[in-house]
Amino acid sequence: MTETTTPARRPRRERSATESLLVITLGMEIIVVVFGMLAINGLGVLAPVSVFGGGAALLVLLMVGVRVARYRWGVWFTGVLQALLLATGFIEVLAAVTAAIFVGFWIYAVVRGGQLDTAKRAAQA
Repeated sequence: MTETTTPARRPRRERSATESLLVITLGMEIIVVVFGMLAINGLGVLAPVSVFGGGAALLVLLMVGVRVARYRWGVWFTGVLQALLLATGFIEVLAAVTAAIFVGFWIYAVVRGGQLDTAKRAAQA
């Protein structure tokens, strides 16, 4: 029998606390946007094409946000997405309430994640 050698795996990149918390928040937002699309479509406020087209675009942007949350500019990008989610309040008021709750989660992720990352860097120094 011949032995096959598997190439050594690259070690996983260590995620910052900010990145981890933002990914969790954005993941929850993706789920909420899917249910929000269904609810707004059910209310008949907009045409289904507008609801699902806009919702799909927002979902894609949120998924991009999950991928770029590791960069400093990615945190700003996700902040712009939070403002965009708040703007859904012009379509349905309760969507803005839900978005405001998630903006709170986002702010917590950025602030507390930054504190945790700073403490970790200080402990390693």
